[in-house]
Amino acid sequence: MTPPTADPTAPPGGQAPPPSAAGNRPEPSGLTWSLRGRTPADIALAAEGPPVTPDWAWGGSRGSGVRVCVVDSGVERDHPDVGPLDGSWVVTSDDDGPRVVTTDTGDTCGHGTACAGIIRRLAPDCELHSVRVLGERFSGTGDVLLAGLRWAVREGFDVVNLSLSTTRARFARELRELADEAYFGGTALVASAHNTPVESFPWRFSSVFSVGSHQESGPGLHLYNPEPPVEFFAPGQNIPVAWLDGGTIRTTGNSFATPYIAGLCTRVRAKHPDLTLFQLKSVLYLTAANVRVDSRGAA
Repeated sequence: MTPPTADPTAPPGGQAPPPSAAGNRPEPSGLTWSLRGRTPADIALAAEGPPVTPDWAWGGSRGSGVRVCVVDSGVERDHPDVGPLDGSWVVTSDDDGPRVVTTDTGDTCGHGTACAGIIRRLAPDCELHSVRVLGERFSGTGDVLLAGLRWAVREGFDVVNLSLSTTRARFARELRELADEAYFGGTALVASAHNTPVESFPWRFSSVFSVGSHQESGPGLHLYNPEPPVEFFAPGQNIPVAWLDGGTIRTTGNSFATPYIAGLCTRVRAKHPDLTLFQLKSVLYLTAANVRVDSRGAA
């Protein structure tokens, strides 16, 4: 749809709209702060359609056309469980600060390869990219994490997998702003909860898809958590994952539940590209194994 060439709420003569009651600045163009000059009928939406089931949500989808980025320790190129990457970058630091450059260095510790392999398993036809923000032995800094995540969000990836977090509170504000930027820009930021009960970020922010692991045996089982801040649980305990040198290991952690949800998001977005992120979260909720849906709606 072509946007209007003029603001229909502006006064005659092309003058700027009056200051808002909450401050002295006019409302920024493109943002909706209130339903001014319109009625509910002007924004009516049809919510009819088939029941939201796993088959409706992602049945038959292989993730084709969806751009996914794994922000982690890098990804081993041409691992048999990952296949070719569509792009590989690394955050480097110099006198001008962190910057993102292309790389062929692969994975420093296996963690990113594990996440990429899970996404590829669920969505084999997705476009898969990597940004390395961790060094050997999972070392990294908040500045580098921010730089890599910011780059991925502003590149407009459809799904970003972040099986990392920081406990440094001084990065919380910038991470929250970046998470909101991703949400309003249409990037599904799927973030791992910390494995221990500590305060860390950005998974605690409501604008991300926050993930923890469950111990159920069903390999395709995801659950909704009615007691946030973690929103969803997915398989992540004693599961086989891709690792360095073309190998596999069994491992446990919220890190490995997160790409499962990222993979589901990828499949849903490929099949239903017009869904908003709010709707995407609703789809994950309605298809969770612990959510009962009857003729009156979800319970």
